[in-house]
Amino acid sequence: MKGIRGLITAGAAAVVMSGAASSGAQAASAGSGSRASTPVEPVVVELFTAQGCSGCPEANALLEGLAGRPGVIALTYAVDYWDYLGWPDTFAQPAFAERQRAYQDRLRLRDVYTPQVIIDGSRQFSGARAAEIESVVEEEAGRLIFMPEVEFREAGDRVGVGSGRAPEGGAEVWLVRYRSGPQIVQVSQGENRGLEVRHANVVREVTRLGEWRGRPILLNLPEPSEDGLHMAVLVQAMDDGRILAAAAR
Repeated sequence: MKGIRGLITAGAAAVVMSGAASSGAQAASAGSGSRASTPVEPVVVELFTAQGCSGCPEANALLEGLAGRPGVIALTYAVDYWDYLGWPDTFAQPAFAERQRAYQDRLRLRDVYTPQVIIDGSRQFSGARAAEIESVVEEEAGRLIFMPEVEFREAGDRVGVGSGRAPEGGAEVWLVRYRSGPQIVQVSQGENRGLEVRHANVVREVTRLGEWRGRPILLNLPEPSEDGLHMAVLVQAMDDGRILAAAAR
């Protein structure tokens, strides 16, 4: 679908990402130093999609495939700006469209659209460009890491971010809770009328936990609004939106 400017109202700050003890990464306490230069940081893939978008089911399938890979944190954000076409998206929340609008500003894009894929907060692609997205995920998975550790505490009620070089302006720490695995919605109106639209790792809530400015911090995790949700924590640069570190569980 083509993007439409102005349908999303400006709002609360962007949402973001998922946590679990970082995929393949060694755990480190909030007081530990920056991680060694080994390629263990998860690749964060965010898909902005809509049940009323005819081009989105294929992108949803791509995201589901990436979600099954070790070292990838894959998240599906449903947006609501196509609801006027006749089908109100059952997973959409205004905050998710606001997050996408934040990427639009940071990446200097003309508009928002679906399906859109953002990789590590810094590179964007049409969800139809599956081969290119797969290639970039592989490329990002091999990069050397000099970022802080993100570690969930055993009780599951706190998360630590270790020390490291923070970007100018610091970084925000986001908690993203999502429903793992596939979810299927029968769409009865709009462009996908009569289809069963399949989703994976559907984001249900996003919470800003605090700021990270290079020193170790320990943050409390709020209670989830639903049972059975997985969580991801993203450390995201305030200036350009780069995801500096992430973990999911």
